[in-house]
Amino acid sequence: MDFVVFSLGCRVNQCEGMSMISKLTERGFTATDKLVKADYYILNTCSVTGEADRKSRQAVARAKALNPAAEVFVCGCSSQNSPEPFEQKDGVISVSGVGGKMDFLDKITAYVSRERDFSRCFIAPLPTSYEDYALPALTQSRAFIKVQDGCDNFCSYCVIPYLRGRSRSRSIDSIFTEAKALEDKTREIVVTGINVSAYGADIGSSLCELVDSLGALKIRKRFASLECNVITPELLEKMRNSGWCDSFHLSMQSGSDGVLKRMNRHYTSAEYLGKIALIRSVFPDAGITTDVIAGFSGETEEEFNETLKTCKAARFADMHVFPYSERKGTAAAKLTQVPVPVRKERARKLIELGKTLRSEFLAGQKGKTHEVFIEESAGEYNVGYTDNYIKVYCAAEKGSLVKITVADEFADGVKGEIL
Repeated sequence: MDFVVFSLGCRVNQCEGMSMISKLTERGFTATDKLVKADYYILNTCSVTGEADRKSRQAVARAKALNPAAEVFVCGCSSQNSPEPFEQKDGVISVSGVGGKMDFLDKITAYVSRERDFSRCFIAPLPTSYEDYALPALTQSRAFIKVQDGCDNFCSYCVIPYLRGRSRSRSIDSIFTEAKALEDKTREIVVTGINVSAYGADIGSSLCELVDSLGALKIRKRFASLECNVITPELLEKMRNSGWCDSFHLSMQSGSDGVLKRMNRHYTSAEYLGKIALIRSVFPDAGITTDVIAGFSGETEEEFNETLKTCKAARFADMHVFPYSERKGTAAAKLTQVPVPVRKERARKLIELGKTLRSEFLAGQKGKTHEVFIEESAGEYNVGYTDNYIKVYCAAEKGSLVKITVADEFADGVKGEIL
């Protein structure tokens, strides 16, 4: 019997999906994370935006198009947020939510083995402590390790704290066990979570302790995303001294203090830029990327221009730009809204600025030497990423870790000359 475990959205969902694949494989099933023809589909959904909800619902139709006779099971954030649209779809056997995904998997395997029937819908209570999953299957060159779940920030635009629950951290021992098991299978691990910056607060640990623990591993390590408030001289020194990559996805969302306050983000633009300066004082070639929301509730033209100014001052290596999407039940949805065409136009301007900043960053790296982990093939070249997360096209072997000199900008990255 063949399974597809198709995970939409964030890296946390991807990790959880890969854990399901690992467990299915242990039980003698064939399983993949690719959306291909199969007997059974487990759709691990996302609800970070309205578009994510729409794509999650569409995934049911995509699965049924591949195999009209397939049976579909749904879990994740979108079904936690609103299970009814999934229950009503043809071919969906059962719907669950965020909590108890491994229990849900147990019920699925019992059902397909005809050991028991299945209830149409059950949404488990949100966990209050970290749920340890099976060690994930490695389905790509880099390995992603989930260290934390949930969020206590309650940013005014975000539904995730309501869907994922409060912040809860995984034990250092459990994280190290997984990372150690991956040491011979990959050259790089990426530490991820719903809010990695909150790691350790609930279990008497800290990011610094985590960095120290993983520092013993002889593979590259990087964080998927951090908040600026956790950037301290101590953390940066520990990262530098224990083999962590000099790439930082430092979530900003807006460069206007007025907008940041309405977002319930607890820093100013000046504080954010101060953290960037601190990173560059320790990692001079750091690749610093960010997220920016365009056209947030009540954003004036002046506030938007403040965001443009902050982005220019930050000199980002890249920017992920999103037009604001109202989420029902959030505080921001009750505020005055910017017209959708204005949001889209502001997003376009930010995207163009991001392209300019990216080209400037790459130009500044030309001639410099970096270590590259070659992850995939792309036509005549193989592709990998430098320690500071520049995409490199070169002739090195897939799976190798090589030294290159950054050459000219090429496609969505640069060409690399192997040393």
